[in-house]
Amino acid sequence: MSEPEGVRLQKVLSKAGVASRRASEELIVQGRVSVDGKVVTELGRRVDPDTAVIHVDGVRIVLDEDLIYLALNKPKGVHSTMTDDRGRPCVGDYVGKDDATDRAKVFHIGRLDADTEGLLLLTNDGDLAHRLMHPSFEVPKTYLAEVAAPVARDLGRRLRDGVMLEDGMVKVDAFRVVDTSGGKAMLEVVLHEGRKHVVRRLLAEVGYPVRKLVRTKVGDVRLGSQKPGAVRPLNRAEVGSLFRDVGL
Repeated sequence: MSEPEGVRLQKVLSKAGVASRRASEELIVQGRVSVDGKVVTELGRRVDPDTAVIHVDGVRIVLDEDLIYLALNKPKGVHSTMTDDRGRPCVGDYVGKDDATDRAKVFHIGRLDADTEGLLLLTNDGDLAHRLMHPSFEVPKTYLAEVAAPVARDLGRRLRDGVMLEDGMVKVDAFRVVDTSGGKAMLEVVLHEGRKHVVRRLLAEVGYPVRKLVRTKVGDVRLGSQKPGAVRPLNRAEVGSLFRDVGL
């Protein structure tokens, strides 16, 4: 008698680090697991880990152990390239130093200019990277910008209404003044645009040249207290949120 095809769903979940096999069985019975868009409640279900799309509580589970998802707090002065033929500091200098993980094929998702600090995602998942960089998926990115104070009370309205730049109109998704003190103001700007230097150009156009710029969020992934130059793996919830944002 031939072996049934596929692997038991609870075993797949356990191997993916979701929970122990027994706890994974409970998740299935409770209707919290879906396979290829359909909720599964029977414990005998077998799946092909290479092709199945599995969600737990609406969060997609990464089954491919070769896929890598990282967050770098890019320091100022570091170029968004994996190598630099001119010997300048680059993102590749910070990847792969902390363990023996094979990260030869990891690349950065989008770019931050050399003078901009903050959150830069890296992966070897080409499908996710392509979608995150494509403007049609409108994944929001959050920045903190230091500018000269005072800030006009109507600045938020102007930015939300849209500002015409040389390469077209730009509208922010959200804006707020975080702090004002000592002749400077910290502005939080959220937008899904990916054009080059778009935040700097946008604020300069409305009369507030940026003195310092930090990206603090991509989608639901936060920079938090991560130190400049530090690299960390994204957790399961963070990866799942990125999949959700781009419809995977």
